[in-house]
Amino acid sequence: MAQFQSLFNTIQLRTVPEAGVPLPMGNDPRVGRGGYSYWAGKLGAAQIGPIYLGTLGVASLICGFLAFEIIGLNMWASVNWDPIQFVRQLPWLALEPPGPEWGFTPFVPLAQGGWWIMAGFFLTASILLWWARTFSRAKALGLGNHVPWAFASAIWLYLVLGFIRPALLGSWSEAVPFGIFPHLDWTAAFSIRYGNLFYNPFHALSITFLYGSTLLFAMHGATILATAKYGAEREIEQCTDRGTATERGALFWRWTMGWNANMESIHRWAWWFAVLTTLTGGIGILLTGTVVDNWYLWAVEHHFAPSYPDSGTVDPSLTFRPPTDDPAALNPQPLPPGAAAPMMQDGAAGPEALGPDANVPAAGVTVEPPPPAAPAQ
Repeated sequence: MAQFQSLFNTIQLRTVPEAGVPLPMGNDPRVGRGGYSYWAGKLGAAQIGPIYLGTLGVASLICGFLAFEIIGLNMWASVNWDPIQFVRQLPWLALEPPGPEWGFTPFVPLAQGGWWIMAGFFLTASILLWWARTFSRAKALGLGNHVPWAFASAIWLYLVLGFIRPALLGSWSEAVPFGIFPHLDWTAAFSIRYGNLFYNPFHALSITFLYGSTLLFAMHGATILATAKYGAEREIEQCTDRGTATERGALFWRWTMGWNANMESIHRWAWWFAVLTTLTGGIGILLTGTVVDNWYLWAVEHHFAPSYPDSGTVDPSLTFRPPTDDPAALNPQPLPPGAAAPMMQDGAAGPEALGPDANVPAAGVTVEPPPPAAPAQ
């Protein structure tokens, strides 16, 4: 006997395509007359269309297309317009943001990061226009605003990575490049640069909500599929009129865990867990580099992580300095309490940071490393 719901739909309905509820006055018409797809029906509803775009939807698609074209053509140009190399190297191709020398000005030459700014502008416009479309559609159809506000949480993380944090740090170079592997490499380098994001408490919260979302999704999805033959897929009716499917699912979890959600509260849990994933993640990224420069040292200071014992290894950067003609470097003076160590051109701390008794060589003098410590008896 065929069941209506299992892991894949086994029964697909075919009738005159449903056009949807009547649109309020002043709305543009829906696009298309609607049709059916067998493979779409294996995963969900078999009907495709009609779709409502409206002015906001059309504008969003145009901006998204322009962003996609700018990114794609720049990647193609980076392999000398070779279509074979473009396909082969596509996962590694990137459109990089402007370098640190340009700061946060929008007036950057196209070849030095201006294309990235332009692509980011159109992509952001496309996303914000699509958000406005979801908000207006929900209002026009008398729905709550749960979908647009959940979408806004993801937009928050996107804006933090590409605009808000670079603006606070005053440099476009802090933003994420466009590209598959390049943006993953950026993420790894970002974590290493700021002392390992694993010690960022907001990153930990974000991962917690991410894993929690997958757990709730799996539990709820499995429950609905397991009770679908009793009508559990009709969740709206189950919320207002308890029936066999809801009661069986609730009893299963109550007997398994001692307590259960209901058809309404499980969706509230899932909504909050998903929203908090990107909300806390955006907060963690925003604090990185603006408030906290090294998350590991921050964690040690706040007893969030252990401090590792000294291994006895001498840091070469503290015993060797490149030759210099600066007389002050040959006669280092002690720093006043609380003063920051001056930086040299290579980014290393100046000799003043080592104190008056430090073994700082004169110009052109090579210092031999200290002998290894004798093993303990």
